[in-house]
Amino acid sequence: MPRNTRIKPLRSRGVRVTKAVIPAAGLGTRFLPATKAQPKEMLPVYDKPAIQYVVEEAVAAGIRDILIITGRGKQSIENHFDRSWELEENLRAHGKSRDLKIVREISSLVNMYFVRQKEALGLGHAVLCAKSFVGSEPFAVFLGDDIMDSRPPAISQLLDVWDAHQGPVLGVMEVPRELTRAYGIIRPKEMGEGLFRVEDLVEKPEPDKAPSQLGIVGRYILTPDLFEILEKTRAGRGGEIQLTDALRILKRRRPIYACALKGHRHDIGNKVEFVKATLAYALKDPEARASILAYARELVAEQD
Repeated sequence: MPRNTRIKPLRSRGVRVTKAVIPAAGLGTRFLPATKAQPKEMLPVYDKPAIQYVVEEAVAAGIRDILIITGRGKQSIENHFDRSWELEENLRAHGKSRDLKIVREISSLVNMYFVRQKEALGLGHAVLCAKSFVGSEPFAVFLGDDIMDSRPPAISQLLDVWDAHQGPVLGVMEVPRELTRAYGIIRPKEMGEGLFRVEDLVEKPEPDKAPSQLGIVGRYILTPDLFEILEKTRAGRGGEIQLTDALRILKRRRPIYACALKGHRHDIGNKVEFVKATLAYALKDPEARASILAYARELVAEQD
């Protein structure tokens, strides 16, 4: 297909997004030794594993089917979203009805599917692993390193743009100039408040070469024509198949949009932000809030 060929919108306006993909095959080396024997996605952010917040966001937005891309040693993710008959029976026998309800709800949140990424070849390759699951439908992608605390859910904000334009949508937020080297950065053309047409994308540019400070923050609505491009995309930065590189090619064929997300983002890809996220969600618990605040004041007083 010629590089400048335009692709018509999928079928007709009003195509709904009902499938989501969550890449979760990374080794989590930044959290060693905590992740030596457990996936980083299963590290608890207060009282839930990190990945459950992401799944709950998808469910709240009306997603019905979720594929999690896993890797070697990630069985605990599958186990978490499966039924645990022994645990349920133990809770029932001991009259722990509240805990039993919580456990059962986890396994009935949504239709869950799993596939392994057999080689660590990057985010683009992880998304490509979802080709058979996605088929010919548009789909959402969630990165588990970003927990979004927002109303409406972050992915719903992207879905509103999809509904209006029927084209790929990237979730973006403004990032400090000195941190552009940690993000995919877009060159935007403003279309309205918080809505942009993506003119270009650059993977992890140096601050003096970044086309803007709008970084892609782990939420996407994508179209299945991306898979053909991913299959032909060569390894780029870091020796990995970069999703950003494939999106640059897709942009030449169809409009790509960006939505400035409203809400609070918890980047749990590093230890400090992980602790901040845990505190933020702990303070939402009315039973724990007063005690945690009091303890925090004690710690500050000791440091002074």
